[in-house]
Parts: sequence; C-alpha cells; structure tokens
Amino acid sequence: MSNLTKRGLGESDGRAITSAEEFRSRLLTLGLLVDGGAIGLYHRSATFESIVRSIEALASKAGRDQSPRQLYFSPVIGLATLLGSGYVSAFPNLIGTINSFDGDGEALRELRSRVDAGGQWVEMTSPTEVALCSASCHSLYPMLAHTTQPEGGSIFEVQASCFRHEPSLDPARMQSFRQHEFVYVGTAPGALEFRDQWLERGRALLGGLGLGIDVVPASDPFFGRGAQLLSRGQLDKELKFEIVAPISSTQPGAVASSNYHEDHFGAAFDLKDANGQVAHTACIGFGLERITLALLLKLGFDPALWPGGVRQQLDISVERPSALS
Repeated sequence: MSNLTKRGLGESDGRAITSAEEFRSRLLTLGLLVDGGAIGLYHRSATFESIVRSIEALASKAGRDQSPRQLYFSPVIGLATLLGSGYVSAFPNLIGTINSFDGDGEALRELRSRVDAGGQWVEMTSPTEVALCSASCHSLYPMLAHTTQPEGGSIFEVQASCFRHEPSLDPARMQSFRQHEFVYVGTAPGALEFRDQWLERGRALLGGLGLGIDVVPASDPFFGRGAQLLSRGQLDKELKFEIVAPISSTQPGAVASSNYHEDHFGAAFDLKDANGQVAHTACIGFGLERITLALLLKLGFDPALWPGGVRQQLDISVERPSALS
C-alpha cells in the first residue's frame, strides 16, 4: 500500500494511510468530509456526494434486469416498525428513538430555565411514536403486511438514510449513512437463490471498481446475553455474507452484505408466499459511504486522477477537492 494516496495527493505528499484516524484527518483536512459536531457524524462535500450518487446509480443499473419496484424511504420510521423488525431486542445499543417535549406551561418554563442555565433538559422530553431507521429494508415489510406474494416472489430496490449509535473516530463507522438495497420476498428457495445471485453481482460490481474485495461468512453484532449463541447460529446456517475491502485502513470491513432472513420478517408482518406459506426474505445492502471511502483509500483523494476505467463506470465528473486545486 505504499502508493495508496499518491494518485490523489501527488508525489510530494504520497504517504500511505496506516490508520483510520489518519484517514479521517486527511478527509477533514481536504474538505471531503466536514465534522458534524459529534463523534461519527459528518457532512459531505459535493465531491464526496457525487461519488456516493455515482455508486448508487451503478448499483441500481446492476439490478435493472429484475425490474424491481423502487422506493426511497424516510430516515424516520414508526416505532412499531422498529419493534416489529426485531431490531430493538437484538441491537438495543444501536437504535435511535426520537423524543420531544409534551409538557404544560409550567414544565415549559422549567425546561427553558434549564436550557438558559446550561443544565440538563433532555430528561424533560418523552418518546414519540417515531424512531430513526436502522436498516433500509425495515420500512418495506409493514407496507406488505397481510399480503400474498405472486409466483416467483417480489423484488424491491430501496434506499434510506440509516442511523446506528456506535460513535467512533473511524470514518467507516458513521452514525448516519445510506444503504442501497435489493430485497426479495417469496419462497425459501427463491430467497436463497436471490441472496447467492446478488453475492456474485456485488462481487463483480465492486471488484470491477478495482477494490481488493473478498466474500466472507459473517454474523450480526448481537447485544447482551446469548449474543455469542445467536452469532454462531447465523454462521452455522450461513445466513449472512459480507463483501469486504479495506475502507479506512489496511483492515478490511464490510462494504456490502447479503442476508437470508428465513421467515423472520414474513412471520413478524404476516407475509405469505404464492403457496400460502410464511414468506421468506433476502436482501443485499450496499453501504454507499463505505464504498466511497474504500475508493478514496485505494485510488486517492482526487477522483479526477482515478483510473479512466473506474471514472467511466461511475460516470464521475466532479470538481477537485479545494485543498487539491
């Protein structure tokens, strides 16, 4: 990786990135990302956003032959959807609920007094009926509740801004990020076929961008008692695979994941397949910001100097980061 940043920074500043913290520092210094005021929260420059949108378009093109129904979901979901997804039980440490003030005049005066004095005021708010989206596909299943899928199943292309509370100085661990997903709802064999097919499509798509990728079995970061058992079960049944590449340092991380949920969402939201059985689901999710970071790490900070083949695939036409102009 000695030439990791040479294309983007020029010969005089061609040092390799050796840590996530150093990568974050360079991204901020160059203005590709802007500190959002909390650990793991970032604003995106026009250059960074242009790469994200180019990856989104490339992923969408890869699934066009399946004629999926396209949906762009709100970053806010109903609390009932979050609960129904099972995410609260499995990952309570990652969720984000939304609170608001609902007090009377006396309570309002107390809240204002606390705010003006620089004191604690959040405790005077209470949970609302909405929460932050944790995974793009979660908003899909309640839309299909109590329905029967057609022969061959249903395929959707969905995207949402997601939130996960895992503050970190590693830019690959953004608290707010986007997932672009393809989702299948139908029979068990159909779900497995879809998952395996999209693993190969994802491998081809990301490998074609010059990323050093690998496909590995994986498990979700379950929380609390029984987490190890749940993770082992996922691995033993080969329910989850990740496409990994170096994202913010030499250590590989997931840039996409392909999952077979069995009948988890089918049972939770009363979804039936064409045979009247509980529907099975599968999905692949592309982490748009993570793929962008992996490209910047591998090819350099200046997209104008990326290899022509990559630029052509992504149809990149962006201004150079101001610090590189």
